[in-house]
Amino acid sequence: MSDVVAIQNLVQRQHQLKQEIAKVIVGQDEVVNQIVLSIFSGGHALLIGVPGLAKTLMVNTIAQALGLNFKRIQFTPDLMPSDILGSEILDENRQFKFIKGPIFSNIILADEINRTPPKTQAALLEAMQERIVTVAGHSYPLDLPYFVLATQNPIEQEGTYPLPEAQLDRFMFAIKLDYPSFEEEVQVVKATTTDYKASVNALFSADEIIAFQNVIRKLPVADNVIEYAVTLVSKTRPDNPLAPDFIKTYIDWGAGPRASQNLILAAKTQAALNGKFSPDIEDVQAVAFGILRHRIVKNYKADAEGISDETIIKKLF
Repeated sequence: MSDVVAIQNLVQRQHQLKQEIAKVIVGQDEVVNQIVLSIFSGGHALLIGVPGLAKTLMVNTIAQALGLNFKRIQFTPDLMPSDILGSEILDENRQFKFIKGPIFSNIILADEINRTPPKTQAALLEAMQERIVTVAGHSYPLDLPYFVLATQNPIEQEGTYPLPEAQLDRFMFAIKLDYPSFEEEVQVVKATTTDYKASVNALFSADEIIAFQNVIRKLPVADNVIEYAVTLVSKTRPDNPLAPDFIKTYIDWGAGPRASQNLILAAKTQAALNGKFSPDIEDVQAVAFGILRHRIVKNYKADAEGISDETIIKKLF
């Protein structure tokens, strides 16, 4: 299959994918769109939303529709790294044998990741970045495609361990979930209080997803689009000559080079999913909110004046 045909095929298949997901998930189109974007970009995503907004159901449904294995890890204050990665045990022949933990799957839902101490949060880092797990000096490769979707509950702060900036930076997207609209909530209640259970069909295989990821990476990008993305990220840094005055007033720290890389990679995926063979500046702007939201650190003045991340990012365009 040529790359042109592959892109056309991807456009058609992703429409079918969204229809399949809509059998179970009502609304939340933008959230589903960003999760699909991060999967085909080969990145990870952080979902920020209050309990009960179907985060787990959404990830489970997407995993089924993509034909991938799915594991859910509930993070708790007493969770240890070995509970996630796996551990070595003595078998009946008195030989050490490695028992794989739940991290060995295609899609991992790390539920309430801010509930667990830093050493357990850090157990995910190597898997997310290198796609391998090291236990007792042995490295075990993970099955590809590999995608971590972590959830954070923004309302409870007691007894939580907020993710450090270095770990937040590993997530390609930070996706905000809002409450459904009145009509959507009526639909949710109708759909979930009967004995009808929608069946979700697998539309892809792991190999097909990897092939699409490779085709997306091959898309050419014009220099002016790359320069626009790098300029956009540079503007978020208060000590940068390009930074406008409002950034110097409201931002303590800006985004790093990983933001520029992710902007271009996500813009390529955004272009491919819309049938384009090269991303433009509009594609970069379309993905900028999810990619920059968790990478800029506002100061107390921005919080006191109620200025949102979205307002700051929009003013940079």
